[in-house]
Amino acid sequence: MRILLLSHSFNSLTQRLHVELRERGHEISVELDIHPDVTRESVALYQPDLVIAPFLKRAIPEDVWRNVRCLVVHPGPPGDRGPAALDWAILEGATEWGVTVLQADREFDAGPVWTFRGFPMRRATKSSIYRREVTTGAVEAVLEAIDAIEEGRPTPQPMHVGDPRIRVRGPCRRSDRAIDWQHDTTETVLRKINSADGTPGLVDSLFLQDVRLFDAHEAREISGVPGTVVAQCDGALARATVDGAIWIGHVRQLAPKSLKRSAAKVFAEQAAQLPRRPGCGYAPIQYRERGEVGELQFSFYNGAMATGDCEALLDAYRAALARPTRALLLTGGCDYWSNGIHLAEIEAADSAADESWRNINAIDDLARAIIETTDRLVISVIRGNAGAGGVFLSLAADEVWASDQVVLNPHYKDMGNLFGSEYWTYLLPRRAGAENSERITQCRLPVGVAEAQRLGIVDRVLVSGGCGRESLEELAAAAASDRGFAARLADKKRRRAADEAEKSLQAYRDDELRRMRLNFYGFDPSYHVARYNFIHKVPKSRTPLTIAGHRSRRAAGRPRGMAVPS
Repeated sequence: MRILLLSHSFNSLTQRLHVELRERGHEISVELDIHPDVTRESVALYQPDLVIAPFLKRAIPEDVWRNVRCLVVHPGPPGDRGPAALDWAILEGATEWGVTVLQADREFDAGPVWTFRGFPMRRATKSSIYRREVTTGAVEAVLEAIDAIEEGRPTPQPMHVGDPRIRVRGPCRRSDRAIDWQHDTTETVLRKINSADGTPGLVDSLFLQDVRLFDAHEAREISGVPGTVVAQCDGALARATVDGAIWIGHVRQLAPKSLKRSAAKVFAEQAAQLPRRPGCGYAPIQYRERGEVGELQFSFYNGAMATGDCEALLDAYRAALARPTRALLLTGGCDYWSNGIHLAEIEAADSAADESWRNINAIDDLARAIIETTDRLVISVIRGNAGAGGVFLSLAADEVWASDQVVLNPHYKDMGNLFGSEYWTYLLPRRAGAENSERITQCRLPVGVAEAQRLGIVDRVLVSGGCGRESLEELAAAAASDRGFAARLADKKRRRAADEAEKSLQAYRDDELRRMRLNFYGFDPSYHVARYNFIHKVPKSRTPLTIAGHRSRRAAGRPRGMAVPS
């Protein structure tokens, strides 16, 4: 089918649908919902068989949905209506939730229902549940609806007035989730913050300054006067509740153009006066060991790795190498593996160019340490989405294992034609070959793990259930105990020495950083403009041609009118 994805932004769900639908042979193009007239124009240009709206903030124009079938993804069960479905579900402590695919109609979120997928709720942030359970359920439901359409199965079922499942909820307001620090329990505070993370963030105050709170976790073995900040650790601040405490990892001040940053960096002076309490529930970097398998887990908020994060992870990596293991798993977080350098910290620096330079060198140091490890098997385990330098960092390991639920964005160019480093000019061609390397870095499209495996940048696809710690440790232990393990390590050393003799890692790094220095310090400001627009969420004025194929190809023919739904 020819399918148009109409979305407010090219977010994680839209990217995942883009990947899954292309993988199944559908012709896909994307239009960002910038203006109703732009939507009308895109439909006229592309003449799709079907419009799918994974993420919208307003209704599809009536003249569009009357002339072409439009499916809308709603992150709630049938009958749930309103713009804050997931917010309310978390805030009210729902134990079960789901995703509905319905057909666009006159009333928002009220059209006939095609399919539904339910799931149990976790104690997690809204953004985490959206990226994982909602996205997985939405993909399954959309694919089922498309199968029904292609096979001519029964049409969707309308929900009639009076149906007991219908529940209309308005936006979740600031007052709905205001924290009462003198009475709210830890569980209640977590629900309130989680319901607003990552947009818009819960409004509260810290040290008499109004802020939005993000990245909250239960603090263990910490208490104090309710509402007071009592400890700090790894960039987070611990704030006491009536029955314990929570860690607040990130905040954003309400001042115009303020940035979401580590709480202890925003309040550095106050944090310096607080006791440090490691091992009490907030630890972005953790190391575990089982037999001959070590696991270095790192989970940085939104996958962004600041200079200090890279340095801390390098220290932890070197400490892991001192352990007598034969295999080392590098497991990123369940939401993100890594998205490379920390653009918000760079934007907040006195000199964005200088901080960009420090950050890229810090992540390069980490990549080099992984590449030069020849005494054991190193495996990157990608359980969450990865982008830009994060993808190429994973290639520094001997093997890359990735969940079948993730999306990779192995390119830098959308960030103002950033050249990129992390030794990608060495790592990518030796894995994918010259032709695939060119395709990967130039196409600027999201890649699913099946395609990534065909391209050579993923070695093992982990199907659902295969990302648990025990499963990963068993797979790594089996690889480390293989009869050919010693020969594999010997071959690894020989190849590294041969590669170094042909062209040193330092030469690759120098070449990459020479190009990046121009991005950071040169006369072309494209990187700085793109970074600013990304961090401050400046709305796009048009859909990038890299995803809007109908605008670059003028819909490739098919001279006919708009398809009429049955």
